[in-house]
Amino acid sequence: MGRSGHNPEREAGSPTFSPSAELPPLSPDDLGVLRRLGARWQVGEAVRTLPVDPQAGEIRSSGVGAAGRPAMLFVRDGAGQLTVTPTAERQDTAEGRAVGGLRRLLLGRPLTSESILRERMPKFIALPVLASDLLSSVAYGPEAMLVVLVLAGSGALGLSLPIAAALVVLMIAVGTSYRQTVYAYPHGAGSYLVASDSLGPRAGLAAAAGLTLDYVLTVSVSVSAGVAAITSALPSLAPYSVPFALAVIGVLLTGNLRGIRVAGNVFAAPTYLFLAAVLGLIAAGFVRAAAGGFAVVAPPPIPAAEGLSLLVVLRAFASGATSMTGIEAVSNAVPVFRPTEWRNARTVLTWMVGILIVLFAGLTLLIHFNGLVPRADQTLLSQLARLTFPTGPWYAIIQVATALVLLLAANTAFNDLPRLLYFMARDGYVPRRFLHLGDRLALSNGLIALAVAAAVILVAFGGRTHSLIPLYAVGVFLAFTLSQIGMVNHWRHHRAPGWRRRASINGVGAALSAVVLVTAAVTKFTAGAWVVVLAVPLLIFMFGRVRRHYDHVQDALGLHPATGTDRRLAPAEEEPPAVVPQQVRHLFLVPVARLNQAALRTLAYVGSLGRPALALHVSPERGEADRFRTQWATWGDHIPLETILSPHRVIIQPLAAYASALRLSHPDLTLTVVVPDVVVDHPWQRLLHYRTEQRLRRALRRHPGIVVTSMPTHLAR
Repeated sequence: MGRSGHNPEREAGSPTFSPSAELPPLSPDDLGVLRRLGARWQVGEAVRTLPVDPQAGEIRSSGVGAAGRPAMLFVRDGAGQLTVTPTAERQDTAEGRAVGGLRRLLLGRPLTSESILRERMPKFIALPVLASDLLSSVAYGPEAMLVVLVLAGSGALGLSLPIAAALVVLMIAVGTSYRQTVYAYPHGAGSYLVASDSLGPRAGLAAAAGLTLDYVLTVSVSVSAGVAAITSALPSLAPYSVPFALAVIGVLLTGNLRGIRVAGNVFAAPTYLFLAAVLGLIAAGFVRAAAGGFAVVAPPPIPAAEGLSLLVVLRAFASGATSMTGIEAVSNAVPVFRPTEWRNARTVLTWMVGILIVLFAGLTLLIHFNGLVPRADQTLLSQLARLTFPTGPWYAIIQVATALVLLLAANTAFNDLPRLLYFMARDGYVPRRFLHLGDRLALSNGLIALAVAAAVILVAFGGRTHSLIPLYAVGVFLAFTLSQIGMVNHWRHHRAPGWRRRASINGVGAALSAVVLVTAAVTKFTAGAWVVVLAVPLLIFMFGRVRRHYDHVQDALGLHPATGTDRRLAPAEEEPPAVVPQQVRHLFLVPVARLNQAALRTLAYVGSLGRPALALHVSPERGEADRFRTQWATWGDHIPLETILSPHRVIIQPLAAYASALRLSHPDLTLTVVVPDVVVDHPWQRLLHYRTEQRLRRALRRHPGIVVTSMPTHLAR
């Protein structure tokens, strides 16, 4: 996957998401090269003699602030350091101010970098936020298991209890394993980091690919299932299910863009409501069953569609395992907890797994006691609630709570995928813009990418939950399996006290997760799982291409010379060329279409620099070229002029070709193209002018040694 590269932040063991992650420190080797290069610089005193005094107090704007005084832009903290004020961060155009006002209305006021610790979540908020996906899956997990068993006839439904027992063992094994993962890797990243460190980069990328697909599908499936629950109760809304689902994704995105703490406070209540409603249902159901002596009601006779076989049992086991999606959420999100992060994360994970087992086992037993079977017109949870609460408001409360938690189950993905992308971006496998913390200290780019991807999938599948479910389990159990195997290797390599017991727990989890993975991939392949089976290697390939690009950038731009392999500090004679002033030879090129104030200001600017300069004029015919040269002579011919005749009236390409040819014939020359630019008052007015600078920049961006810039001239008001 290319050379590993140097990652100072990873080596330093940065425990949290840092606003400085986009600007990592230099390595000791790079600092050594930088010191030697600086010693070779030769600049005159004129370069260090500034025409202004940058230490002269605060810097104020031309606008008016409080008490009629000019608004303060920067506050000086000390020699050579300023702190930006909100005034300096505001846009200075009407359009920019309108966009900024809308952002503040939707997202709130920006938070300072120092506020990142205050944005973390306490355990009672982290539990519903990170458990919403896991707990909501019990609304459909037991039913998914019974839907497969009933294919072998109603007689096969008795196998639901031993299969559920095996699933409880899997839940305990995987949950215990992730507790150990949080302890061994207290900085987060879960399956990706475990698999990368213990099994190698490709295994880590496979886990990341599986989780990425799972999180995107979590949003699509959860939102579409929640909307389906609402449209089932209100059929008149069915034609608008897709726009409604997109609106829900938009609300989730906006809530999470407002920051971790705000999103947690807003989205915690529905999860607690669902938890209370289902626990109340289970308690009332067992009281009712105890009154009847726990007698088992025989299910209605259903003819077998296929014979009972090991494959059917495995399919039921794999389908029921969808109740575990989201169990890895805590290990990915350790940094969102208040200190001590890993200890609080383990506590919440234990709560989550315990609640999951109680809900899953309780609902499965009650469904078995009451002889309920899957129906096309009503979910098993709805049947059980209607049977347990035939009168009163409790049935409606359970249905509303279920719909809400299914809608908000997507919030787990909004908490975890941006953090996974953060760690991958730190390692160079996805764009580094995923390291950026937004106005509210949220990983905004990851949130937006997740929302867009989920919306595309939801629209592509028409918001149909049953079409998305077959894609759902493969990716997450791929991550589970790799994480468990990685933890086995981790304990084998470190051999801390009790490592054999820990490795055995992870081994059991790995074996059971692998069974679910293979069964789901094989049995659901033709139903849609083939998409995930093909998408995982495609994502791994894409991650590798991104990493190779960043490695190439590091080789080309790093302070050490490009070698293609890691090695010690290079000798001085191999240091990068043309990084000291005395090695740079300048020539300024000034394209001039007509002699007006914009052109004359640009020529005056270039002339003030005291470096060689050449003006270029492209003419459509010889007569115009002669006329322009006469005008140039009238001006005084202060700068050499080259006229280019373009019979086909092409402007940009001849200028680019001339600059490129000049640079090619003189490789030691640095060309700076300074374009006169008229700055208009309104965006629509740009359409009335040639955008010469942008077009020339695009034409020359692939040519080395050529700089394109502009000299702006503002229209007089």
